[in-house]
Amino acid sequence: MTDPIADYLTRLRNAISANHRVVEVPASNLKKEITKILFEKGYIMNYKFIEEGPQGSIKIALKYDPVNKVNAIKSLTRVSTPGLRKYVGYKDMPRVLNGLGIAILSTSRGVMTDKEAAAQKVGGEVLCYIY
Repeated sequence: MTDPIADYLTRLRNAISANHRVVEVPASNLKKEITKILFEKGYIMNYKFIEEGPQGSIKIALKYDPVNKVNAIKSLTRVSTPGLRKYVGYKDMPRVLNGLGIAILSTSRGVMTDKEAAAQKVGGEVLCYIY
């Protein structure tokens, strides 16, 4: 597998389109940080890190609207790929859905959202857009 972040986003996307409640993905430190951000911003209901085997896994409980059965995540888009990296400075932060969505960045101070990176005046690699 050449792009584990794209695989992570695709597993989430497929679970959402199949209306699954829980999805399990292979773990890595970067995926754990992205999962924590998704939980903090209210895009997923809960998560659990399972430390079994050499790699471990992450169980993610997806969040649905109880009335309309619509998922909280409308779109997951991979921006920076192994073949074409996308970097931004703090002055050029992308606006996802006119500020309603989030962009997840990998910076020198860790993985964070676009708003947190702009507040700390640090740029980095744009991993994905979520809204």
